[in-house]
Amino acid sequence: MSTPIISKDFLREIPKTDLHVHLDGSLRVGTLIELARDRNVELPSYTEEGLYELVFKERYPSLVDYLRGFQYTTAVMQDPDGIERVAYEFAWDNFNEGVRYIEPRFAPQLHVNDNQTLEDVLRAANRGLKRAQQEINARAEIESGAEPPFAYGIIVCALRMFNREFGEYYRKVLEVHAHSDPKDVFRLTSTELAKATVNIRADYGLPIVGFDLAGQEDGYPAADHWPAFQHAHENFLKRTVHAGEAYGPESIFQAITELHAHRVGHGYHLFSADHISDTSIQDKDEYIRELAEFIADRRITLEVCLSSNLQTDPTLKSLDDHAFSKMWKARLSVTLCTDNRLVSRTNMSRELELAVNHFSLRPRDLRHIVIYGFKRSFYPGTYIEKRAYVRRVIDYYESIEKRYQGVQESDG
Repeated sequence: MSTPIISKDFLREIPKTDLHVHLDGSLRVGTLIELARDRNVELPSYTEEGLYELVFKERYPSLVDYLRGFQYTTAVMQDPDGIERVAYEFAWDNFNEGVRYIEPRFAPQLHVNDNQTLEDVLRAANRGLKRAQQEINARAEIESGAEPPFAYGIIVCALRMFNREFGEYYRKVLEVHAHSDPKDVFRLTSTELAKATVNIRADYGLPIVGFDLAGQEDGYPAADHWPAFQHAHENFLKRTVHAGEAYGPESIFQAITELHAHRVGHGYHLFSADHISDTSIQDKDEYIRELAEFIADRRITLEVCLSSNLQTDPTLKSLDDHAFSKMWKARLSVTLCTDNRLVSRTNMSRELELAVNHFSLRPRDLRHIVIYGFKRSFYPGTYIEKRAYVRRVIDYYESIEKRYQGVQESDG
């Protein structure tokens, strides 16, 4: 029997999550231009068309080129007003395309300077998100209970490595520790961030729900940051780790065994035997099989970012060849995410559409993936509250299905 057509309207209307999305990679391009002019930040172009042509492209030759745009986005987020505005608009942009739960992540140390502290940065982001949430949830359809409310949790990112060009905070750290091994400084900085995150969450009641490790994988193993993640672990702060994005299966293994990761960011190279560099691993295929089983057995969720991977890996010519097909075939826990709405020029509706079209997802497959995003979220409420929230989401999803007869056909 033919697979029912899943329409764009349906994909836009169903409740969605985005569990892997960088706040500083998801600005409105018009806002970036406006903030840059107000703050005397130099851009390659001051038109949307120019920035899309020169910076925020359809494809990038490498991950390094992909990340170049962040020098501009972070530059306009060096004060509380800029951060709050970006966060506020980000929440509304998500809601306006049907996303009901978001977990924006960013590295707050990138925004610390003489005029704002780590506390200022996190509180500003929360103010923007909370203001949008309050406005959204005051809508009649949500207040009446007909639709599930909009919710969010913040994920704080540590960086695997950095240099003086990353920002004022990092420059000062490297100057103070000029005679230390750089890796010791990186470890110290991530540990300090973990401690600060736990304290700020408690002191201000912020909905900080997770701790992440991002940045260059090759040469900077996750295990170097064990102290930071151990502190998060001991203080009941959930963990997600960028791994397997630009490095191999060993990076994923370290993330889940050394850093206690509940989720893995990307996991793109999970099945890439040619990316295994440990010479002690003799049977690479068996290593991958056992790693995939380990991930499946523990329901560790992979935060898959299709557009981002396609844009940053020159060897990936088509999404048809993306590892998602193997992940789904192995019945791994997966959720689809944007990574960066601006830098990747995407949104959640588009990511779902790509998955449906390239991997022949049936309506029940799509439902499973979308709902699992809510289930595997680091929801800021209690376990009971999260169960109730997910139930409301499921009920709402099913009510939308009933209105779209095309997706109600048998998908067997």
